[in-house]
Amino acid sequence: MDIENEYGEVGALGDAEYAEFMELAAEEGFDLDDVAGDLAAAGHGPLPVLAVVGRPNVGKSTLVNRIIGRREAVVEDRPGVTRDRVSYEATWNGRRFKVVDTGGWEQDVLGIDASVAAQAEFAIEAADAVVFVVDSTVGATDTDEAVVKLLRRAGKPVVLCANKVDGPSGEADAAMLWNLGLGEPFAVSSLHGRGTGDLLDAVLEALPEAPMQTFGNALGGPRRVALIGRPNVGKSSLLNKVAGEERVVVNEMAGTTRDPVDELIELGGKTWKFVDTAGIRRRVHLQEGADYYASLRTAAALEKAEVAVVLIDASETLAEQDTRIISLAVEAGRAIVIAYNKWDMMDEERRYYLEREIEKDLVQIQWAPRVNVSALTGRHMEKLVPAIETALAGWETRVPTGRLNAFLGELVAAHPHPIRGGKQPRILFGTQAGTKPPRFVLFASGFLEAGYRRFVERRLREEYGFEGTPIQVSVRVREKRGRKK
Repeated sequence: MDIENEYGEVGALGDAEYAEFMELAAEEGFDLDDVAGDLAAAGHGPLPVLAVVGRPNVGKSTLVNRIIGRREAVVEDRPGVTRDRVSYEATWNGRRFKVVDTGGWEQDVLGIDASVAAQAEFAIEAADAVVFVVDSTVGATDTDEAVVKLLRRAGKPVVLCANKVDGPSGEADAAMLWNLGLGEPFAVSSLHGRGTGDLLDAVLEALPEAPMQTFGNALGGPRRVALIGRPNVGKSSLLNKVAGEERVVVNEMAGTTRDPVDELIELGGKTWKFVDTAGIRRRVHLQEGADYYASLRTAAALEKAEVAVVLIDASETLAEQDTRIISLAVEAGRAIVIAYNKWDMMDEERRYYLEREIEKDLVQIQWAPRVNVSALTGRHMEKLVPAIETALAGWETRVPTGRLNAFLGELVAAHPHPIRGGKQPRILFGTQAGTKPPRFVLFASGFLEAGYRRFVERRLREEYGFEGTPIQVSVRVREKRGRKK
């Protein structure tokens, strides 16, 4: 049975493995185009990133919802509605990319101009291309001009979106935006969807096929490590200790690091690229927006990294911000190491309570290697590299399809899915379509409950390790129709 893969890539599957897998899918009555699409979706490397920037109320979130085809970006009148997630996956004409929405980022702490500039800077830093949204009914304002300057400096490809053009009468307003010097303004109504197709065609031309950054060792470059954690947890001190020099300003006052500092560091006989992303306070009096900017900066740094070292202050109780930063790293699909800093400052009682807190709050990431360090004294620093290497190895692990299906067969026989509504859904077969992080696609005869999926993930970890990496498991259910012969 000769099956071409028209999707161009078979992810982590070799050609023979792919053909064998598709035969299996055909026997079980799955639609082969759907299966090929699912595998291509799970097998991709890192996606190119598109940032949507512009001043408040020009319709950025509405446009993002239009691009991703569902209402997910929160559209609210109140500025500064901070959400944990700022990026979404989108597909246009068979090409997939990531959209970073800056719609909920307006902070009135700094005065609106400075805040828009700060957001645009964050978004542009992480992006491969930018959609700049301007309200055509208002025309270009001073704030818009400021963002244009930023865009010119960054040198990234820009697509100009003249939003709120609801009919032919608005076309003239849109044409006025040629004056911004960013090329053709695309007249769009993101509310009604008018003109978004042309805009997205232009976006695809601006986006690279794959991100500029090549992952892994293909080019022999150093592995990229993001140091993340809430402000004043000791990220800069750790970087200085690792680098063996005062590379980063360290101050008792939280939030003294402004820009992510990329540092090539020799550690354990290898060169690593460390990105320090400390609590970014643009101005010191900016108390309110600080945590919020820190999480934006963290998101931008994670885009560039392969492994995240999450620094947690062991001498204090685990904060909600700690768990939020960890979930950012998990969601970004990066390898993860948890480093407990200031370990030398703890007494026996605090150690006891810390263990309880870890059991309670970090139960979702028990798979991440733990290191107890002191950035100040350099204690246990030598344990950091093996932990990072373990996490990266887990992140790149791939289970061949044959072995995976033998494992799934035994698992289903020993622990069948509970019967629901008189039916018992079964996992028919599966494959690991991608790595970095490991992505599995399981094909089932019916809906698998979340609890059973977690059980499958736990068993996969017990069997194959995957230490230090999130695992993504997606399930495809067979459509109800007769088996194809």
